[in-house]
Amino acid sequence: MLVSQILKEKGDMVFTASPSETVAAAAALLHARRVGAMVVLDEGEEVVGIVSERDIVRVVAEKGAEALTLKVADCMTRDVVFASPQETVDSLLGRMTDRRIRHLPVLKDGRLIGIISIGDLVKSKIAETVAEAEGLKAYISA
Repeated sequence: MLVSQILKEKGDMVFTASPSETVAAAAALLHARRVGAMVVLDEGEEVVGIVSERDIVRVVAEKGAEALTLKVADCMTRDVVFASPQETVDSLLGRMTDRRIRHLPVLKDGRLIGIISIGDLVKSKIAETVAEAEGLKAYISA
């Protein structure tokens, strides 16, 4: 299955944050939106980073309560790994596992069009496996 097919099913909504927001505000948004990461966009709508629960936990562990007053730019991951709509689930599962990341913004022609999580990929892989098993069961029964 391709990333574009997953985005068609789940939608293209991407929650974003500004690099100037506080870590406390970002944590509150992650909690309220029930997501694990937000893409960080500058004023020109360019991706400049991604901030995840893991980033926030790391900065709080390092700096304590004062971390909550820092800016998202101070703790976000700047080296963003992207996906494209034509990539396969298997290739992304490998990349995410190797790099130990859980969210990939999806770019098409340099424009943000969605975000894929490891959960989205696993869900897709399970559905594919179930469909394959059902097809084999039907073939054997016939």
